[in-house]
Amino acid sequence: MARPPKLRCVHCAPVSDYFKPRGVPMHALAEVALEMDELEALRLADLDGLYQADVAVRMGVSRQTVGNILARAHRKIADALLNGKALHITTASQPSTAETKESE
Repeated sequence: MARPPKLRCVHCAPVSDYFKPRGVPMHALAEVALEMDELEALRLADLDGLYQADVAVRMGVSRQTVGNILARAHRKIADALLNGKALHITTASQPSTAETKESE
């Protein structure tokens, strides 16, 4: 049985929760879901320039977990940018899903 995920401290609130390619209707796009912990790790590491160890302290997780979160976030963002998918940032009030819709 898998261990339940540890609660993570998230202190950012995105201005928008969707980003998509211009000129393409939402119903025609596949979607990639970016979780709030992934967004927080990106903000701290990439925007604020903190080391992973410092990000781990701020988020209340291990450095290895931060590395895994960042790798997952970078992969999702690259997928959305390079494959023309919508990027949905899930907020705490929304149910989070790691699955993406496949285009038909």
